[in-house]
Amino acid sequence: MIANIIINISKVIFSPGKLRKLSKKEKSAFIIIGTSMSLFQIYSVTMAKLDPIIEMAIHLSFILLLTFFLYRLSDQFKDNKWLRLFDYTFMILSASSGIYYFVHAERIASRIVSVDALSTLDIIFGSLFVFLAIEAARRTIGFMIVSVAAVFMLYMFFGHLFSGILYHRELTFIEVLDQLAFSFNGLWGSPIAVAASFVFMFVLFGAFLTRSGASEFFFRLSIAIAGRTRGGAAKISVIASAFFGAISGSPTANVVTTGAFTIPMAKKTGYSPRFAAAVESVASTGGSILPPIMGSSAFLMAAVTGISYKAIALAALLPALLYYVSLFMMVHFEAVRLDLPRADVKSIPRLSDVLKKGWIYFIPVLILISFLLAGYSPSRTGFFGILTIIIISWFSKNSKMGLREIIHSLAEGAKSAIPISTACAAAGLVIAGIMTTGLGGKLSSIILNVTSGQLLPSLLLIMLMCIILGMGMPVAAAYVLTAMLAAPTLINLGVSPIAAHLFIVYFSIISAITPPVAVASFAAAGIAGANPTSVGFEAVRLGLVSFIIPFLFVFQPALLMEGNPLQILLVTAITIIGIIGISWLMIFTLPKLKSLFVLIVRQN
Repeated sequence: MIANIIINISKVIFSPGKLRKLSKKEKSAFIIIGTSMSLFQIYSVTMAKLDPIIEMAIHLSFILLLTFFLYRLSDQFKDNKWLRLFDYTFMILSASSGIYYFVHAERIASRIVSVDALSTLDIIFGSLFVFLAIEAARRTIGFMIVSVAAVFMLYMFFGHLFSGILYHRELTFIEVLDQLAFSFNGLWGSPIAVAASFVFMFVLFGAFLTRSGASEFFFRLSIAIAGRTRGGAAKISVIASAFFGAISGSPTANVVTTGAFTIPMAKKTGYSPRFAAAVESVASTGGSILPPIMGSSAFLMAAVTGISYKAIALAALLPALLYYVSLFMMVHFEAVRLDLPRADVKSIPRLSDVLKKGWIYFIPVLILISFLLAGYSPSRTGFFGILTIIIISWFSKNSKMGLREIIHSLAEGAKSAIPISTACAAAGLVIAGIMTTGLGGKLSSIILNVTSGQLLPSLLLIMLMCIILGMGMPVAAAYVLTAMLAAPTLINLGVSPIAAHLFIVYFSIISAITPPVAVASFAAAGIAGANPTSVGFEAVRLGLVSFIIPFLFVFQPALLMEGNPLQILLVTAITIIGIIGISWLMIFTLPKLKSLFVLIVRQN
């Protein structure tokens, strides 16, 4: 009996939740809650002047409410009335916590952390927020992020038992809770601040853009551009994923959205299921490093570093384009190696016809970029982008957005924001552990001691750290976690802040295609019907240049647009030549070496 209980608890802890199938009444309730949240978010970033901690508390309260409504306890158990009782209880507690913070807004916002005493109700509702945030992160992201948060929270409680550099003074439960739930170092730190403002508005922008028919247009545009080339199906995957990923910023969501069409198409053309899935996963992952949105990491970087969004987007542009040049060349060389035929021209739409029907979808994206570069706040820019989408949809009968479409877009936007916000909340708990104990500086010292202060070994060590901490996490959370731990080390070694943070962004994102927890590769493998592990290793092969580019721009800042135009042009040209050479080797030479190695092993 006790053994069964322990096993069941372990199943819950180590397995994520799963989206439940909603009844008709539940769907109506979800639309009401999701729409209400989106309307509050729009109001809070355009007209309201709420205190930041209250705005974030209401945002997180809505997110928790939706999480426990939409995600069941575990994918290991079927939904039943007893498990639903847990969810309804958590929903009530989530709403109650948000209401408590709202009612006591003035006092909570004005109190001095670690000086003013917490009341009994403060302790209760603060503890609830922390517990519910951890449970919501487990359901939506999985055990990895919860385990990371748990390690740092345990370090806050027991770090005084360590000796040497890891020692910190003893902290009481109240002191820890104060930092976790009532300070800008914990739940209400920069991750959730960005999630509740910039990120949410761009997720909402993506939801409106998708419902307006833009996804279909960009897919047809990709077909028109690459469909006539040799092995064009996989090239369509690269272009379509770049278009969609630049807006969505989520590798897994990108794979599921575009991969459902591109992977079967690539398989029919003659690519192996493994190769087709790997191309889609690498292409989809690249969307998170491609401006304008970069999986929200651009806005997080701006918040963490104080560097303008314009400077970050400009610096990130060349490396992202080089990433896609590499993948495009690998796909092309694979098509040449397999001698794949060109598609029937009659089945490929003309580029002029596609643009004639859908050019209007470029307007919201252009307005988005123009407003951001002009210096408008990302939140307001996202709002203006949404208004633009609604207006341009009225010029087409097929995509006209009425009240019903707008409401559903608002609800879907709130749903899409759930995993990002829960991950950011958990990341805030990690930040509390780092800031309260001074662990960031200690870790920097440890890395410098291990690598003897040498830049290249430090970069390699931080690369591994980023990939491990980024496994299975959304881009925003992965970046924040690793930036807090690793960025100071790189900056101390003389790396510019923008290069240091972009280095971390790259390797936090690359974890989406790196085994053993390659979420984007595994999602693509499911669509292709291929072995997930083999797809993961194939994705690493196709994405090899993405492991090299960060080192290049650290040592050669011209790739980040730093330097005179001639220098930037020369370095870019040399890099492209190198990328083409690497792509050739990966497609034509590596398989031969692998076959030769297998032959030698068999003979011996």
